[in-house]
Amino acid sequence: MAQNLINALSLGSLYALIALGIALLFSIMGLINFAHGELITIGGYTLLAFHGLPLAVAVALTVAVVVAAALTMERLAFRPARGASGETLLMTSFALSLLVQGGVLLKEGADPQSVNVLGSLGASVDVGGMTIGKLDVAIIGVTGVLLIGLAWFLRATPLGVQMRAAAEDFTMARALGVRADRVVATAFGVSGAFAAVAAVFLVARTGTLTPSMGLTPVLLGFVAIVLGGLGRLWAAAIGAYVLALLSVMLQAYLPTGLAAYRDALVYLGIIVILLFRPHGIAGRPQGVRV
Repeated sequence: MAQNLINALSLGSLYALIALGIALLFSIMGLINFAHGELITIGGYTLLAFHGLPLAVAVALTVAVVVAAALTMERLAFRPARGASGETLLMTSFALSLLVQGGVLLKEGADPQSVNVLGSLGASVDVGGMTIGKLDVAIIGVTGVLLIGLAWFLRATPLGVQMRAAAEDFTMARALGVRADRVVATAFGVSGAFAAVAAVFLVARTGTLTPSMGLTPVLLGFVAIVLGGLGRLWAAAIGAYVLALLSVMLQAYLPTGLAAYRDALVYLGIIVILLFRPHGIAGRPQGVRV
């Protein structure tokens, strides 16, 4: 059980990185950005391009490139559509997602590519009879630091407070002098940074790159947000860890004959939770906040 909890904590941390990047934009703009998955894809291929450099330099450059890509998305695609209906923003994110996928496909081809990232963390250590991967420890630790850093930023810095105000009432925040462009651009930048870190760990876990590699993670991130609740930013992290716990425990304890139905049973469990908590585990019906 303890071994499975460690695995769930590691997987949940990866899901949380993805979910928080999506939830941050939703809290401020009401935007479910399905192009967030393409930021993960950009991060993976950028990491491949810088693979020959020292790891710290490659990761830093990857984060910088993905943040720049996120800011470019905001400036060229989402800023002109700001104030449009939710349907328009959703279609914009879908169109942007397909555009980026097509660009990666033209440049890199459709064949999967292999890359060995964080190979030094591939080993495991035995702790009290449990086998804990060094990569799992790194994912849990880095995610914990980023979550604490995000919480501090939102509550202790002027720009973070402005982002929280914009999440409560964007129109009123603008009327009180909050600069909308700066707040939204910062949200996209932070979202891009989380996507870049998620890309590094995702590539380290799978070792494979494809032009559509961001599709499944962004769908899982969205499921985690709905499960945790659309009302609060930290609820996305809760949803991510619960989703990972369901997935790992079912994988570990399902009979062999039912193992193929794990994903179906995970979503069945989510449906049951939402039947009792329609707004998510920690969501609230009256609005969003960070």
